[in-house]
Amino acid sequence: MEILFSPPFALLLYLPLVSLLVLLGKKLAGPEHPSEEKSSIYGGGESAHTESSIPGYRPFILIAFFFALLHMGILVLGTSHMQETVVYYILGLILVLVALILG
Repeated sequence: MEILFSPPFALLLYLPLVSLLVLLGKKLAGPEHPSEEKSSIYGGGESAHTESSIPGYRPFILIAFFFALLHMGILVLGTSHMQETVVYYILGLILVLVALILG
């Protein structure tokens, strides 16, 4: 029974299963005949905006990096035995977080 949980056997088992599910999904979706209304870029009779409305992912990546560093630091501090070297780690973590905040 343990062979079912081995990655190579599971891959060989799941590939046909996933292929079957994909084929079944395509069959249930029906034929693809998009009408002009569905393929046009107009919504509600208004023309599409020409300028970019999405600012990009850079601010979100910085926020995610900030919280990743914060959580990693807390996990490392929580598993440490509060030795003298932890003070240097806390100071380094504070320095990195302040640098991320200030940009």
